Amino acid sequence: MVQKKKVILGISCGDINGVGIEVLLKAFSKKSLFNICVPVLYAPKKILDFYKTVKHTKEFHYNIIKSIDEACDMQVNLIDIYNKDFNIQLGTSTHSAGQIALTSFNTSIEALKQKKIDALVTLPINKKNISSLEKTFTGHTEYLENKINANSSLMLLVSKTLKIATATNHIPISKVSSTLNSDLLNQKINILIQSLIVDFLIDKPKVALLGLNPHAGDDGLIGCEDKDIIAPVVSKFYSRGHSVFGPYPADGFFGSKKYINFDAVLGMYHDQSLVPFKHISFGGGVNYTAGLSVIRTSPDHGVAYDIAGKGLANENSFIESIYLAIKIYINRKSNLV
Repeated sequence: MVQKKKVILGISCGDINGVGIEVLLKAFSKKSLFNICVPVLYAPKKILDFYKTVKHTKEFHYNIIKSIDEACDMQVNLIDIYNKDFNIQLGTSTHSAGQIALTSFNTSIEALKQKKIDALVTLPINKKNISSLEKTFTGHTEYLENKINANSSLMLLVSKTLKIATATNHIPISKVSSTLNSDLLNQKINILIQSLIVDFLIDKPKVALLGLNPHAGDDGLIGCEDKDIIAPVVSKFYSRGHSVFGPYPADGFFGSKKYINFDAVLGMYHDQSLVPFKHISFGGGVNYTAGLSVIRTSPDHGVAYDIAGKGLANENSFIESIYLAIKIYINRKSNLV
């Protein structure tokens, strides 16, 4: 049994037919990670044995446990979460893979809520095969928010050079304009500022908002949302002493690298934030769910069926997700001292 000094890090297995388990095995072949955390993986034993025997990772050792109290130091601890038979079909979306991913996520969420684990890293999922089981499932972020009964959360993408959030998450682009309003923006900006202060220890964060329309609307010539909704919210935050600026036309903002002058950026919709983030930081970025009482991070990539099982997956984003989860846990603890 490990003493409670290191961060107890839960890991949900994601889609077993994707690259998640591969990046985990690669990451924890680096023994240095065990110096900062005690990893607890929620996954079927069968998938680890498959990689050990079929994918020749026999040097990888793990410890099977029934509860967190049994977790051992310096190795991956496995809680076997699925006792039904299933086939492993790397690179393919299957019903059983969706069931396993959802079971793993639900089990790890309960461990988070009960404070059995200190933080959670989620490996990539296939939203489609999970939504066949949970009709309202649109992603880790929204599902976690609902499970812990939070009023709201914020999808925040984090790298060494850029932190960028989304005002709206996994909704069709046709619904973005009607979803944006001053209440939503107030909520998201408040979460972002508070997260920068508490989770990242930035005393007086400087935040930029992107415009919704081309050229931030050109003063109403190309849509009125920027001048009628976004600009007034920015003005109110600024008048209350917050360093909040915008709205900036997104193309020029990134083209001129204005983002380096801000602690974080808030985009209005998913791709407006994620496209520049992945261009700048892909392979080393982290998806963090800000605004919750629990800590959850994830790699910035998906299941990558096209390379699953080929030994080509890059583990760096997963490793950065571990580092960030631990950093935020420590930062939050320091705020309580």
